[in-house]
Amino acid sequence: MENFYLLIVVVLFALAISDLIVGVSNDAVNFLNSAFGSKVAPRWVILSIAGLGVLIGATFSSGMMEVARKGIFHPEHFYFAEIMIIFVAVMLTDIILLDFYNTVGLPTSTTVSIVFELLGAAVAVAVVKIMNSPDQSMVDLGSYINSAKALAIITGILMSVVIAFFSGALVQYLTRLVFTHNYEKAFKYFGAIFGGLSVTAITYFILIKGAKGSSFITADTLLWIKTNTFTILLGCFIGWTIILQILAVVAKLNILKVIVLVGTFALAMAFAGNDLVNFIGVPLAGFKSFQAFIANPGADPYGMTMGILGQKVQTETYLLLIAGIIMIVTLFLSKKARKVTETEIGLSSQSEGDEKFGSSFFARLVVRRSISANNSLKRILPSVIQKSLESRLSQPAPSASTIDPKDKPAFDMLRASVNLTVASILIAMGTSLKLPLSTTYVTFMVAMGTSLSDRAWGRDSAVYRITGVITVIGGWFFTAFIAFSAAFIFATLIHWLGGFAILGLLVLALIFVVRSHVFFKKNSNRAAGLEEDDSIIIEGTTSDQLTHAVSKVTVKIPSLFGKIINALAFEERAKLKECNKKARKLGKEAKAMKDQIPSIVKKLNEDSISTGPFYVQLIDYLREIAHAINFIAEPAFEYVDNNHKALIMEQVNELNSIQTKLEDFFRTINQVLKENDYEENQIDKVFAKQKDLLRAIRKSRKEQIRRIKADKVGTRNTVLYLGILNETKNLTLYAGNLLKASRDFTTLSGEELDSEDD
Repeated sequence: MENFYLLIVVVLFALAISDLIVGVSNDAVNFLNSAFGSKVAPRWVILSIAGLGVLIGATFSSGMMEVARKGIFHPEHFYFAEIMIIFVAVMLTDIILLDFYNTVGLPTSTTVSIVFELLGAAVAVAVVKIMNSPDQSMVDLGSYINSAKALAIITGILMSVVIAFFSGALVQYLTRLVFTHNYEKAFKYFGAIFGGLSVTAITYFILIKGAKGSSFITADTLLWIKTNTFTILLGCFIGWTIILQILAVVAKLNILKVIVLVGTFALAMAFAGNDLVNFIGVPLAGFKSFQAFIANPGADPYGMTMGILGQKVQTETYLLLIAGIIMIVTLFLSKKARKVTETEIGLSSQSEGDEKFGSSFFARLVVRRSISANNSLKRILPSVIQKSLESRLSQPAPSASTIDPKDKPAFDMLRASVNLTVASILIAMGTSLKLPLSTTYVTFMVAMGTSLSDRAWGRDSAVYRITGVITVIGGWFFTAFIAFSAAFIFATLIHWLGGFAILGLLVLALIFVVRSHVFFKKNSNRAAGLEEDDSIIIEGTTSDQLTHAVSKVTVKIPSLFGKIINALAFEERAKLKECNKKARKLGKEAKAMKDQIPSIVKKLNEDSISTGPFYVQLIDYLREIAHAINFIAEPAFEYVDNNHKALIMEQVNELNSIQTKLEDFFRTINQVLKENDYEENQIDKVFAKQKDLLRAIRKSRKEQIRRIKADKVGTRNTVLYLGILNETKNLTLYAGNLLKASRDFTTLSGEELDSEDD
């Protein structure tokens, strides 16, 4: 029997390693976003500093381990075997749940997941115990569950969301009011004081308050720190202010960079000190339980209660350091961590762009009410105050920049420093009070609060950003529900089926993680443009580069059209489905190019304002071409998918003839685009083929009318066939217009056409 439970302990530690990896991949968003978003330093520098913070902060986690042992349930009322069931169910649930969130790129709370998993598994085992006991009823469930502590934890987590948002919003508002967006001048005089306050606050709450949970700081040291708190704070403030001022004057050091990097280090410490319990607290509690069990030879696993878990136990420092090392390696290697990070950076970005989330009714309602409230406030405030506030808070007009959009920071370092300072203080306070606050909730809501105060949510982006925030918060509630339910089910299965259930659930977890990894890799490859149908990203501003980007889309049209016609003729549903996907992908590529118009036109303006309208026209025609091919592919797939009658042979022959002419037409266009050969004879050749193609389309339309009168075809057939002919005509006309726009854009690039502008 001991060997069986030893195997369970081994499984728990194996799951702990896996949980560390998937958990850190999700929680890396908490302390890396401000540094990454502000581009404060190269990626490897940021990760190195954060890794050092994680390693040191891991040793501050010992006190938090009590949450896993006795924070949610009363261990003295559970037998050893039941405790092990709870712990295995929790770890299996945690790995599956966190890996799912990493795959879809949403930040979630590892604290909430572990709390509700412990609650769900403990309730499941308690219910079984009550059902098997003739002397108990469901009223006695409260004697098994530490409801007061669980409620305090849950309340603390929910309160942290509200407190973090408003704290971030208030501090950022005041900071921006003092320093404005052009903070460089003010920082020459007050930057050292701001830095001294920020670093002192971080030092106090992380190094002093956090020291209470350290595994190596003695009680005498803690007493001395508590007795001399004010002296330490005053010394830190004076010392940091002087050091930062000297470095700023002598070494021209950017004080905000120091704050952001120190804040990243501090927040990484807070993360490790607060959240390490979420990953290894349960396995360590299981190990302590096993040690108590083998210390009593011959003990009955279903007769030995685990009151020992209620005692205070100091976790060995070497175990915490091992966990910290695993977390650091994950930080450097995890690609899923980058995806989760992109979500928060996108929602807090100062600039507009391609938003990850759509619009929702609630978001639109919030924006409308906010605009109405703002207008009402303007009518109350004196105009002098309004002008003063506007001058302090408004962003400077954007200037033309040659910096690649990928290299531009999402927000400035002033906001990044506020994000880190406020989040560090709040999380460290929770750590010092032994409350497992969610670092995800705190850092995310602080970042959203500072974004709101910093006017990052403008009229053009607010509905999308608010929808994103709602989606993330909704995911948090989903985390709680799924964590409780899954842990409840897993614990019940393990209780009734024993080792078979554990083995089955381990296989299920492995399959789930592997499949999600494959799914994530496939999506990453698609996003990175490593597949055949890669997205078109315009990387240059010369006419050659721009028309080449356009031709990468147009060259796909004839091949896709031919595949659609062939699959429709032979009623190949699978091929039509694939063509439909490719057509939608083509539409997204054209939309992505259209979304790049503002940034491209800004660069073109440096050379000539004349070329901008032709480029806009060029992309508009490209978008219409993509729409036309999509309006051919989708009805064709729906026609075959609904099992309507196949096209008759006459229709197939006509479409094959049109497809041949269209392929020749587009081949000539693509050759002109590729070679930039806009000689008159080449253009005439293209439009001669266009006329021939349009003539064939008109002829096919007349033939279809004859077939309708002769009752050779039905209504569904006619709607589809005439629709294909009409969209093919549009495709042909737009392609000709695209060629004209490309010719004008290329040949007139750099010239001033005053007559045309007039």
